[in-house]
Amino acid sequence: MSNSSSIDGHKLINNGWFTEISDKHFPGQGLSLKVEEVLHHSQSEFQDILVFRSSTFGNVLVLDGIIQCSERDEFAYQEMISHVPLFAHREPKRVLVIGGGDGGVIREVVKHACVKSVDLVEIDSTVIELSRRYLPHMSCALDNSKVKIHLRDGFQFLRDIGHAQDEEKYDVIITDSSDPDGPAEAFFQKEYFQLLNNALNETGILIAQASENVWLDIAYLSGLMKIARSVFQNTEYCYTTVPTYTSGQLGLIVCAKNEALDLKNPCRMPTPDEQTQLMYYNPEIHFASFILPTWAENLINQSSP
Repeated sequence: MSNSSSIDGHKLINNGWFTEISDKHFPGQGLSLKVEEVLHHSQSEFQDILVFRSSTFGNVLVLDGIIQCSERDEFAYQEMISHVPLFAHREPKRVLVIGGGDGGVIREVVKHACVKSVDLVEIDSTVIELSRRYLPHMSCALDNSKVKIHLRDGFQFLRDIGHAQDEEKYDVIITDSSDPDGPAEAFFQKEYFQLLNNALNETGILIAQASENVWLDIAYLSGLMKIARSVFQNTEYCYTTVPTYTSGQLGLIVCAKNEALDLKNPCRMPTPDEQTQLMYYNPEIHFASFILPTWAENLINQSSP
């Protein structure tokens, strides 16, 4: 474990710059941030974890070389992956968050007064510990009385609850996983979507980050949409804009068990007081996030089973 201020002590930091590259997921391009200080670097039981202070984006969390969040722009992701499904649901009471040990999604979920309980399933306790220390604005709700933390594998957690009674199932499930490598790889397979379907009640809504956007590997994205639609007939794609994610966008896959539910239009609206607590999400951007360029819409619609 290292809590060193040495800047060039990580393989992806050279001459004071961190560079995220992946020949598999976004060949031929990369994203660089200037590093002011390396705050933490260690190898947990599950993944390589790096936290550094950047010159313009605040503290940055990196897992296995992939940026997960920065203090400057994290709200654009956390708000959209949380509030799109929550406001599309008429009265979400029970919420499950898989991944998301940084606490950002939890912070957004507990803003909904109708939510009575939140289960957070995170496999790596080190992510939670470091987020409490270096990302306090994101992890501020982890100790909320509505929240129960389960240090478990998300796949196994879903298997265990798949045969529960309907009242023990969830209104909304948020899959806040990292990219499809390492411990998160199984989160992008058909079996996972089937387990999610079993864990939702009859009015349940699911949202999962797609790890891609239309400017990267749209063939992979189209295939992932096809997998989701083979389980949920009511499946839509939306996106959010996050500067520190490759290409500045991140796709989100939204699914509902109710085939007639219009996911593109929120069925609840933030109160004026709730809206003052939001920096990115509003009802207009909820609808707009589902609108895609013509070429991308055509390719994604081809993924219908």
